[in-house]
Amino acid sequence: MQDTYSLQPEQSGSLHTDDAVTQNSVLVIIPTYNEAENIGRLLNDLERLYPSTVEMLVIDDNSPDGTRDIVRSLQTVIPRLHMITRERKLGLGTAYLTGFRYALEHNYRYVVEMDADYSHDPVMIRELLSAMTGADLVVGSRYMNNTVNVVNWPLGRLILSKLASIYTRMITGLPVADPTSGFKCFSAAVLRSLDLDRINSQGYSFQIEMNFRVWKKGFTIREVPIVFVDRTVGKSKMTKQNIREAIRIVWLLKIKSIFGLL
Repeated sequence: MQDTYSLQPEQSGSLHTDDAVTQNSVLVIIPTYNEAENIGRLLNDLERLYPSTVEMLVIDDNSPDGTRDIVRSLQTVIPRLHMITRERKLGLGTAYLTGFRYALEHNYRYVVEMDADYSHDPVMIRELLSAMTGADLVVGSRYMNNTVNVVNWPLGRLILSKLASIYTRMITGLPVADPTSGFKCFSAAVLRSLDLDRINSQGYSFQIEMNFRVWKKGFTIREVPIVFVDRTVGKSKMTKQNIREAIRIVWLLKIKSIFGLL
C-alpha cells in the first residue's frame, strides 16, 4: 500500500506552490560513522514506511565497521537509496552541506535531516512533512510547551542540552524552543536561498546556525513535538569541541547579524 498524504497550497507567503508530496520530492539525509548496528534496520524501515514518497541519501565518512557495505547491499533492493562516501571523518555539518548540495542538484522539494541511531523516530517524518504547510523549515522539538520529551539520556546530558537551548535563545533571540535539534525538514527553496559556502559549523552549532540564517532571511519556522530516544547501540558522536563551538557560535551569529554580515 502506498504512503500518500496531501499538503495544501501555501497560505502565508512561503516558497511552496505544489499541493502534494509526490514521488521523488523528499530526500532524507542520514550522515553515518560506524552505524553498522543501526543503518540497515533504519533504511528498511524508511522504505517500508514511505515506499513512494521518500528517497534516502547516506553520507558515510569511511566507517571502518562496515556501514558502507550494508548500504551498498541494500541499494540492490531499495532503488531510492543513494550513498556518498567521504575519505575520512569530516564532521556532521559538512556531511549535511554535502547532502544539501546533492538535493539541490537533483531538484528535490523537501530535505529532511535525521540521525542514523533511532534517536529520531522515522514515523515522525510524516509529521514534519505535514507541518511544512505554511512553513519553510520544520524542527522536531524535544522541548515544546515547557515539556521535555527525552528518553534514556543521562541527567547531565539533558541539562546541557536544555541549557544550550536557553542560552541560544537568550543571546540570538531565535524563536525556536529546541534550536539544537537535528531532526528537521527544509524547503529546498530555502536552502537554495542560503549561501551554503559560508556555513562552517559542526554538531550543535550547525543546527543553531542553519536555524538562525533561515530565521534572519524572514522565512517561517515551525516546531512539532517529538520524543527523542537516546541510542541503544553504538557510541555518541558528541565531543567537548562541539560544545565549545556551540557556545562561541551564538555570539558570532549575533555579531554578524548586527553588522549585516550573514
